[in-house]
Amino acid sequence: MRFLSDHLLLLLLPLLFSSLASSQKNQNISLGSTITTSGTTTSWLSPSGDFAFGFLPLPINASLFILAIYFAKTNEKTIAWYLKDINSPLLSDSKLYLTSDGQLLLTDLNNKTIWNPFPSSGSSYVAILDTGNLILAAADSTPNWQSFDFPTDTILPTQPLYKNNKLRSHLYDDNYTYGRFELLMQVDGNLVLYPLALLTDSSNNYGAYWSTMTVGSGNHLMFDVSGTLYLELENKTHINVTASNLSTDEFYQRVTLDTDGSLRHYVYPKDAAKNSSWKYEWTVIATVPSDICRSLYDDTGSGACGFNSYCHLDQNLGQSCKCPPSFSFVDTDDMYKGCKPDFVAPSCGDGGGVDQVYDLIEMANTDWPGSDYEYYASFDEDQCRKNCLNDCFCAVAIFRGTDCWKKRLPLSNGRTGNDIGGKALIKVGTTNSSTLDSMRQQIEDKRKGRKVWLVVGLSSLIVSLFILLGSVMVVVMVLSSFSSNYKRIQVDSNITGSTLRCFTYKELEEATNGFRKELGSGAFGTVYEGFLPPNPKTCVAVKKLENMLKEKEKEFMAEVRSIGQTHHKNLVRLFGYCDEGTNRLLVYEFMSNGSLTNFLFGERRPSWNKRVEIVLGIARGLLYLHEECSTSIIHCDIKLQNILLDDEVTARISDFGLAKLLKPNQTRTNTGIRGTKGYVAPEWFRNVAITTKVDVYSFGVMLLEIICCRKNLELELNNEDETVLVYWAYDCYKGGRVDILIANDEEAAVDFEDFLRLLMVAIWCIQEDPSQRPTMRRVNQMLDCTIVVNPPPDPFFNKVINS
Repeated sequence: MRFLSDHLLLLLLPLLFSSLASSQKNQNISLGSTITTSGTTTSWLSPSGDFAFGFLPLPINASLFILAIYFAKTNEKTIAWYLKDINSPLLSDSKLYLTSDGQLLLTDLNNKTIWNPFPSSGSSYVAILDTGNLILAAADSTPNWQSFDFPTDTILPTQPLYKNNKLRSHLYDDNYTYGRFELLMQVDGNLVLYPLALLTDSSNNYGAYWSTMTVGSGNHLMFDVSGTLYLELENKTHINVTASNLSTDEFYQRVTLDTDGSLRHYVYPKDAAKNSSWKYEWTVIATVPSDICRSLYDDTGSGACGFNSYCHLDQNLGQSCKCPPSFSFVDTDDMYKGCKPDFVAPSCGDGGGVDQVYDLIEMANTDWPGSDYEYYASFDEDQCRKNCLNDCFCAVAIFRGTDCWKKRLPLSNGRTGNDIGGKALIKVGTTNSSTLDSMRQQIEDKRKGRKVWLVVGLSSLIVSLFILLGSVMVVVMVLSSFSSNYKRIQVDSNITGSTLRCFTYKELEEATNGFRKELGSGAFGTVYEGFLPPNPKTCVAVKKLENMLKEKEKEFMAEVRSIGQTHHKNLVRLFGYCDEGTNRLLVYEFMSNGSLTNFLFGERRPSWNKRVEIVLGIARGLLYLHEECSTSIIHCDIKLQNILLDDEVTARISDFGLAKLLKPNQTRTNTGIRGTKGYVAPEWFRNVAITTKVDVYSFGVMLLEIICCRKNLELELNNEDETVLVYWAYDCYKGGRVDILIANDEEAAVDFEDFLRLLMVAIWCIQEDPSQRPTMRRVNQMLDCTIVVNPPPDPFFNKVINS
């Protein structure tokens, strides 16, 4: 019934306008009417006087104005709509008038038109309604233009927000230039909050920090007369965004996208005498999201506050941005420009921080997630402190439990809160700030000195080079005469400088006893057990690569170099390689506890805590491959068999970096069951570019296997609905029967909240649309509880059946 009444209201708006025009005095503003920044008429009122439309002086400068619709009876004239289509505030002597041919014109002091919302003749009057809607109407009361269709940062009761329309915050409370956030009713039906870049007035948005997850099902946003802001779906059902049990007859209400990115529902009593518990002020009754500091996180951008600052949330005062100790705002009038150090920041360049001594200042429950460049899993606090102080790159260390993260400037996504735990160790210069200028001068003098040295030394260097060149030529000629007498294996020069060892095929044949004991096989080849001298012999796993494309053989060394440069506790370490004739072999450290498949589906189910630990390890390893190693690596074959376990049962990812050497069909399989099989992301079957999101999808499937302790495909089950794990798991989640997934797992049932959180992370990862999947960085943050895991949408909404 609510839906019907709302739509009847929208359909009958022209009739309502006509009725109000005849029954309410002075509603219509007739042709030829004028308002100015000064003089007898500076605004036009709605019939009840609740709203006004006109010029308001800006708080920062009373000689500058904004053209706005505002609440006229509140203590402070609160703006509900403002003209945002101009680049600067209005000056005195600006004028707004309704011409004789029905055009609404805003002109400057030179009578130049700077705004004309409906540049056609034929409008008969202007009206500011008691809903707060400004209309430019035709003779039959049909709106030619209305402010409700062009919202700014606020939505009012009876106002809809249709697809491809949005709210956008302004920069500060007293600055109405374009702000950093928008609420967008997307054409795909999803209602989304985005942070924006501030370079232009267009929507250069970063990743969403809140949404209704209604892709394909959302229709429009509506603020109804009962005070509820809801998203109406295509099937006519509603999803409440904010709700009020207060009557719009007794309270002014508005929902505003505030300057800090929070969407807040405000109420203001029309008669506080009738409501003794209320004051004549705006009161927040709902906030979305509830914690902007925690929710506003993205791999790009500075987060809720500027770079090097951190976000603090006060439930009464809202969000504020602050600088860490010994830092100050770059611009005291613009906190979003971030903070700068009040000392010579640590630098690894020559002269960077001359005579500077550093200390660490503690900040409890503070973190800047996303700025890590190194991580240590088993450090005490003293080790964490010393490591940061001795590292010229380190600007902040985060210590929590036995974990130590090091971060470099600029810091991003900073926040403080009791839920964070641990402490931040801020690296600050102990030199008095009064000496900074002289220190910087010393740095500059050193740089100038280097230039002088270059000029003086260049002549003697050239002479030396000629002498050296002659000597080298002689040596080369001597060596070349002997080169034909020696047969050697060619080794890539970039490899020999690393820790990798180049083995001959004979060495590896002897080490594996003629490749006798097979440890396993897969798409990349067969793995054999081997022992390398000297005593005590080192046990290794030797992989003979097969199915390699002929044209890819020349890329083998490049891939080996890429693998050899990786160093992470959750990756299997590469000891060496063989690149001799047609033989391509890799020598890895031996993983004593085998693959995760055997561990997970052995005689006894592994403990819940161990499974969670394994999940975290795999996620960290994938994040390293995707973003933190020198060359980004897409694994393309993430599955239980490629996760190996070392002596401590720590998860290690194997076979990374080899996908480009395989035959094209080695990583692609299909089946009749909903178009995919196992771990393969749907985009493999579409003519689209493959990204790191294929690994995210595979990780999601594997995450479900680990937490549910069952394989992703079980063809022999009696219940056909349970055959494919990803579909069964989502059906249980959607139907509110998550308990079915852990019916025989008492440990997981006890830790139900964690199980549910990991389940939602997995569903996010298996979204068929790659753009809907999180990055591995965001996956890690969800797993570490750094960010809230929002309810995931249906991952199979756009089902694709592949033949």
